[in-house]
Amino acid sequence: MASKVYTDQSISSLKGADRVRKRPAVIFGSDGLEGCQHSFFEILSNSIDEAREGYGKEITITVYKDRTIEVDDHGRGVPLDFNKKEGRYNWELVYCELYAGGKYENNNAKGAYKFSLGLNGLGACATQYSSEFMDVYSYKGDTVSEIHFKKGKAISQLSITPLEKKDKRTGTLTRWRPDLEVFTDTNIPKDYYLDVLHKQAVVNAGLKLVLKYEESNGKFEKTEFLYKNGISDYLNEITCETGMTAPVFWEMSDKGRDREDKEDYELTAQISFCVSNTVNALEYYHNSSYLEHGGSPDKAVKRAFVAELDKYLRSNNKYAKNESRITFTDIQDCLVLIINSFSTKTSYENQTKKAITNKFIEDSLCEFIRGKLEIYFLENHSESEIFANQVLINKRSREKAETARLDIKKKLATSNDVANRVEKFVSCRSKDPNERELYIVEGDSALTSCKLGRSPEFQAIIPVRGKTLNCLKSSYDKIFKSDIIVDLLKVIGCGVEVKTKSKDNVSTFDLDSLKWRRIIICTDADEDGFQIRTLILTMFYRLLPTLIKEGKIFIAESPLYEITTSKDKTYFAYNEPEKAEILEKLAGEKYTIQRSKGLGENTADMMWQTTMNPETRRLIQVSPADEEETRIIFETLLGDDIQARKEFIAVNGPRYMDLADI
Repeated sequence: MASKVYTDQSISSLKGADRVRKRPAVIFGSDGLEGCQHSFFEILSNSIDEAREGYGKEITITVYKDRTIEVDDHGRGVPLDFNKKEGRYNWELVYCELYAGGKYENNNAKGAYKFSLGLNGLGACATQYSSEFMDVYSYKGDTVSEIHFKKGKAISQLSITPLEKKDKRTGTLTRWRPDLEVFTDTNIPKDYYLDVLHKQAVVNAGLKLVLKYEESNGKFEKTEFLYKNGISDYLNEITCETGMTAPVFWEMSDKGRDREDKEDYELTAQISFCVSNTVNALEYYHNSSYLEHGGSPDKAVKRAFVAELDKYLRSNNKYAKNESRITFTDIQDCLVLIINSFSTKTSYENQTKKAITNKFIEDSLCEFIRGKLEIYFLENHSESEIFANQVLINKRSREKAETARLDIKKKLATSNDVANRVEKFVSCRSKDPNERELYIVEGDSALTSCKLGRSPEFQAIIPVRGKTLNCLKSSYDKIFKSDIIVDLLKVIGCGVEVKTKSKDNVSTFDLDSLKWRRIIICTDADEDGFQIRTLILTMFYRLLPTLIKEGKIFIAESPLYEITTSKDKTYFAYNEPEKAEILEKLAGEKYTIQRSKGLGENTADMMWQTTMNPETRRLIQVSPADEEETRIIFETLLGDDIQARKEFIAVNGPRYMDLADI
């Protein structure tokens, strides 16, 4: 087979709708259901921004059973007509041009919006590009303008029609259907819509959000969300008004900058919390976006609450002699807190807006909360006592439970029978470490397939439950509290190569105690599988680098395609070139081809043939030729240096585009 040629003519660029349709995950964070959901949120965000500016008090979302979505607001109506400054129609700029919009001037008087959820001019265009069709109607009082798109391209001219007196209104109505050619799944569940609209009602006090959802019988079920007092009403709803302390509500505004050479911007925030021994919750919203991963507000809360509660406990002599100080975990266990913040300049981690990174917002919130807590502890003696005492109860309970857990682990570590002390570990009959193989597999379903397909004489199996910690970014204390990692280390049996008090439940490294000839990482050939594989390799790199140097670690390749001929003969292709080679050999013969299933769906015979039989399987030995280069790669891609990682991906990413699954 001829080798691929890489020349000046090999470089190409995506244009128009293909920039999103062929790489939706770049904009939406995923090409699956999560990405499809985010495309809906982009359109909803535009309507919410209008309402927050004072244009419209109700937004209606209609979901049809054919997966068509409709968002109807009562804002100013999206501009669609000719833009003299740009020399183009606004419908083209908004819906056919990435990085075009009306929210770039939020931080000055020119801006049409002050606090907006949309920032980058991507959402409306990207959603249009990723839709099977999209119809946009812009109501301007006396007229309605409309434009229609199909699969990323306009299929009509802009039309402007007068409205009859009874139909006069303002607002934007957008109707579209996410395209299955772009997303692997477009069946957005009803619960997602309910959750999103609920959250948006919470942080936009007085805004009514209505969901009309068409059931399979053709009838529409209507649900309305309205919180007149915003997060205050929501906090009472969470606690059912049974908190140990009365709810607190604070408001703040500030102005500052993230760096000396940057310009100032405005910040406002609402903060509400109470103490509860029945529920706990931390929810952060910024410019109406729910910050699932927190970022700046979360860091501010942790710093402020730990500092002020610790100060209160010390000044009131509540710590026992030589007692360690509290952690935020102890506070979080009894805290119900909601922060709803807005700023005229926002730095999101990415387009999916699940965390913000503004340094000024973190510092300003932290300073404000600390000041308010200091006053709170001075003025509310009985409630301060309740709060402090509950935190100490949480702390001491946690420490007692941790001590008991470590004692049990130490006792278990003295046992010679690994199978009896590691959940779901499947051992083998052989006791010879020069013969035995350990398969680390992904999840319970893969465990079952491998167990049925292995040779029980010398092949043992241990499943990992979900994704392991990133051992490069986690402290030793956190690593050795992870059941997944500790169980893996116990089964491997040779201890770890680190010096820390945190590893009391794991022995010091001794290569002679290794129980296995080979340790084989066996995961699905998909994105999740590759990530789990990488995280396991990272564990070996940080805790057991000698096993890599000694060539003890392997990766089991699993086939990407299963090709079955009309004569019931089956071929397995492990990559695209192999698939092409097999199909070339089968020219003229009827066959079926399917993407190979996950390991958990494989039959025992297939698992043995493709993954476990030493005669037919394919193993990749993890054996770094250059130790320093390996260190740089691991720490760049999985460490804390975000800028170095971005630079590495920018330089090296294009080399692997042909491996992308599109």
